[in-house]
Amino acid sequence: MSDATPAAGRQSRFSYPFATLQELAREVLAYAERQGASACEVDVSDGFGQSVTVRCGAVETIEFNRDKAISLTVYLGQRKGQASTSVFSTTALRETVDAALNIARFTASDACAGLPEPELLAIDCSRLPSLDLYHPWSLSVEGAVELAQRCEQAAFAFSPQISNSEGATVSIQEGQFVSANSLGFIGGFPTSRHYLACSVIAGKSEQMQRDEWFAIARDAQTIGSPEAIGEQAARRAVARLGARKIKTCRVPVLFEAPLASSLIGHFVHAASGGSLYRKTSFLVDRLGKRVFSRKVQISER
Repeated sequence: MSDATPAAGRQSRFSYPFATLQELAREVLAYAERQGASACEVDVSDGFGQSVTVRCGAVETIEFNRDKAISLTVYLGQRKGQASTSVFSTTALRETVDAALNIARFTASDACAGLPEPELLAIDCSRLPSLDLYHPWSLSVEGAVELAQRCEQAAFAFSPQISNSEGATVSIQEGQFVSANSLGFIGGFPTSRHYLACSVIAGKSEQMQRDEWFAIARDAQTIGSPEAIGEQAARRAVARLGARKIKTCRVPVLFEAPLASSLIGHFVHAASGGSLYRKTSFLVDRLGKRVFSRKVQISER
């Protein structure tokens, strides 16, 4: 996308330098140890965002957000307490640790509670590969409005059957985080998530149909043109016109990508340790048993 311009540097994009997040994490761990915690883990995050929505050519919303948080878990043996705060002062950090410790004192012991085994941790984060997850997008509000308008205009131009719009949105979201624990691990990295979306309505009266299209990317350069996204949203909306019911029958079903990913998401949630531990999963007692057709292959990269 031609309007994407790299920012000057990471520190100028966030409210705090990365080193400050590391220092805050160390401060929490040190205080928790002094207060008697047998173990502690903490996450410190800092982020910001900008979203602009245009509807029927006019600016509808402009939103900015800046977020920060510290969440921590302390252990008293195998009793666990959790607390969080959005205030980064020393007083607030200590009060948050104290609150977590008070919760832990009244929590039942859990044999599964605790930090990972030290030998399973990548303590030396300098040796880990860069995943290339952060690509800042220096886009002004005016530039975002122009992109959204181009996207929506392309949708209207696609077909005279496009009768209305629910808007086109350009969003920038960037953040950084640090995770640390009392076993010596401390690491983190910045991330970005940008998207351009358009939703339009085809038809009139009782024959109206709505659909949308969007693109999400770490790097705004790979989102693609706003015109292509607007045209795809319009094409999908127009394709819904004239839909009819079919009789109940047994037929092969093809799930398009956006829906297919949500189906995989249900499986991932059901297979998660938390769901299995709480026995809230439909996959309880299915360890080692086939749950999909042999035609289905899922790999995590």
